[in-house]
Amino acid sequence: MAPDQSIIGGAVQTLMGLAVSTGFLLALFIGFLVIAGFTKFRKTGRGSLVVRNLADQMDGARVRYIPPDAPSGPADQLRTPELLEQARGTAADTGASQAGPS
Repeated sequence: MAPDQSIIGGAVQTLMGLAVSTGFLLALFIGFLVIAGFTKFRKTGRGSLVVRNLADQMDGARVRYIPPDAPSGPADQLRTPELLEQARGTAADTGASQAGPS
């Protein structure tokens, strides 16, 4: 029975080693993310090392965001003036080619 005990002991030690190394890596990654997350609380602006967008660096003016409840109206991407003009041009070209040569 001695070989069975050594196999079980080795398996238990291997699992313990994996659990300890996994816990260490997990604590390391979570600690890094928490520490890196503190940089979000720094002041933004022209003189700051934190750049969230280029407008902060160029003129220093605060960016005004649209509130979520602001009416924006319907947006139909298939009915833009450019696409309607192109569709009219294609319809005119098709009509002329269907009439045949004059």
